[in-house]
Amino acid sequence: MGQKLYVGNFPYSIGDADLEDMFKAFGTVQSAKVIMDRDTGRSKGFGFVEMGSDAEATAAISAMNGKQVEGRAITVNEARPKTEGGNRGGGGRGRF
Repeated sequence: MGQKLYVGNFPYSIGDADLEDMFKAFGTVQSAKVIMDRDTGRSKGFGFVEMGSDAEATAAISAMNGKQVEGRAITVNEARPKTEGGNRGGGGRGRF
């Protein structure tokens, strides 16, 4: 199984195919997903790329972290597991 990478701070114009293209020079891209805002349908400016091996992922992190993409320095690092709970605040509106 490959290693999933977090890619952040990229331009909102980047789509899934663009994200894949940015990383395929480092090896097999198993998946590339830009995270979209479900209300507006716009990119949130971050996503995830799954590389074919740990070595490919390490090479991608080394080469791409801090790289300028359309004037923005992108962040690339190992994706952290999603935290449990998913509490988004909410502030107790109407709850007793």
